Amino acid sequence: MLSGTPRTFIGSTTFTVTGMTCAHCQRAVTTEIAAVDGVESVTVDLATGTVTVTAARPVDRADIAAAIDEAGYALVP
Repeated sequence: MLSGTPRTFIGSTTFTVTGMTCAHCQRAVTTEIAAVDGVESVTVDLATGTVTVTAARPVDRADIAAAIDEAGYALVP
């Protein structure tokens, strides 16, 4: 993660993820991120390799990175 990036976020934040190519990838990433405490919604765009996460209360970016890793993909710093 970039040093100037806040550790937590509220609202919608978009992450770039490598390795997602199909509906299975989309489901795996969505399921893992949705399980993070505080996440309200997850939208995966396979064409751009982005994942938009919405949270109403602070969510740690490290928890999102860990969820993406657990799904078998990598967060682009």
